[in-house]
Amino acid sequence: MDTTLKYLDSDQEIVELLTKGLKCHPLLAMLLSARGISTVEDAVFFLNPNFKNLTDPFLLKDMDKAVARIFTAVENKEKILVFGDFDADGVTSTALLSDFLEYSGANVSWYIPHRIKEGYSLQPDHIQMALDQDIDLIITVDCGVSSHEAVKDANLEDIDVIITDHHEPSATLPSAVAVVDPKREDCPSGLNFLAGVGVAFFLIMGLRKFFREKNFWEEITEPNLMDYLDLFTIGTIGDMVPLINENRVLCIAGFKRIRQGARLGIKMLAEISRIDSRKIDSDDISFKIVPKINAAGRISHARICVTQLTSPDIVNAEKTAFLLDRLNTKRQKIEREIVVDIERRLLKNPKPSGSKLLFLWDDQWNPSVLGIVASKLSRKYFCPVILLGGKGENAIGSGRSINNINIYQALMENEVLLEKFGGHAMAAGLTVKKNNLPKLCQSLNRHMEEIYSEKDFQKTLTIDAILDLEDINYNLAKELDRLRPFGVANPEPVFVCEDIRVISSYIIGNNHRKMVLQKAAPVSRYQVEAFHFNINDPDNLPDYYDKIAFKLKINKFKKNTAQIIIEDF
Repeated sequence: MDTTLKYLDSDQEIVELLTKGLKCHPLLAMLLSARGISTVEDAVFFLNPNFKNLTDPFLLKDMDKAVARIFTAVENKEKILVFGDFDADGVTSTALLSDFLEYSGANVSWYIPHRIKEGYSLQPDHIQMALDQDIDLIITVDCGVSSHEAVKDANLEDIDVIITDHHEPSATLPSAVAVVDPKREDCPSGLNFLAGVGVAFFLIMGLRKFFREKNFWEEITEPNLMDYLDLFTIGTIGDMVPLINENRVLCIAGFKRIRQGARLGIKMLAEISRIDSRKIDSDDISFKIVPKINAAGRISHARICVTQLTSPDIVNAEKTAFLLDRLNTKRQKIEREIVVDIERRLLKNPKPSGSKLLFLWDDQWNPSVLGIVASKLSRKYFCPVILLGGKGENAIGSGRSINNINIYQALMENEVLLEKFGGHAMAAGLTVKKNNLPKLCQSLNRHMEEIYSEKDFQKTLTIDAILDLEDINYNLAKELDRLRPFGVANPEPVFVCEDIRVISSYIIGNNHRKMVLQKAAPVSRYQVEAFHFNINDPDNLPDYYDKIAFKLKINKFKKNTAQIIIEDF
């Protein structure tokens, strides 16, 4: 095991208090304590959240201006354009807001730009498009906070713009009617953990309340906002924002909605992914649903997904789900080809020993999938990775980072060499003139060398507890399941077992190993089913493990049984 294991400490007094107060397994109490929960009341709320303490949407800066302007537009039948982003967060945001406005009788349409041809966020060209369509009001979702030029152009054409976003704003904000972004320095809401779809959901919370005060719902039935929480859940998990506070509360309610199968588009995506929608969890959304949604924006056009998520017709929803599945298969093939190409290069020319960064480019690589490839390589080689591709004078690409190495800051330091860039500490997108690529590579490596030390490049794994193999059973897995949904700021627990023997094993697919494990000494007859996915060397499989790090899960295919997924050994 090359990984450094970091073991969590827990306050034994708090663990005992929670165990007794909740009448739960001590391990669950320990995990709650590790998440900063120290009272029985807070633990009960975490495990069984409700809507009582939701933040008032009007605490979001400019929410009052946004809802008042939208109300006027709805009342006067002005033409409204909802403008979104091309990822899962953006398309769920677009579907959510346009759905609500359409229900409210608004004259509304929506637009998602093409990832490569148009790029990210609202651009000046989109204002000309809106002008040609006689649009009166543009509402951005999951984008727009950096669209200064576009908003300036809209103002000149007498088109109002309302921005809803969750990305980091610059020192100055666009001159829009309203900029609803919880990451504004002057926003008192404390909702800076929301995804774009979260900001859109708080907007419809504000709209429903404002419309109620204007007696708007006398004509039509007031909408139940629970109906939109399935979209909220997919966008929130897809954007990997912290699953805490309102995000946790609303996602848990959203899962109930998804499991009811009420939204045909999601139901068909679950079916094509071979998921039992009645048992769907955050893993299913992260690894099966969201990749299909994102594949459309990467390989074709993300507008397919908005149609899918708002479709009232089961035949169309099924047809589009098949299309998204095919696009995802195509995306996986393109991605595999790039990974193989890079592995071949590294075999011929390994990364220099002093180099802290994997920085590669090729005209033939599809820029749309490079973020996923960079993510895979950053995990394998455990260093920041930047990959660029595309034809023309500019290279377009993505970067992914590790540990606390801030890739966005590294790009910021080299802004003079970039055409444009954006993102955050762990992930970024960038456009560079090709003749600047060698210089950028050299400068980024120098930045990594100067700012970070060897320990920043050390792979670590946080271990929640050491378990005996005989501790692993369905009842414990069921207890731990109460912590779901797992995600950022609420990671799935990882455990360690020692002295483990493999009783039987076989390979599934090309590189997944299914095993039956047993304690090596003292000899025990107790056995546990285990999986190890994406093994590096299928021809050299150990039959004994000194130590394994793993996640404990309920087996979805065998009733009342548990299984473990090996993370490291």
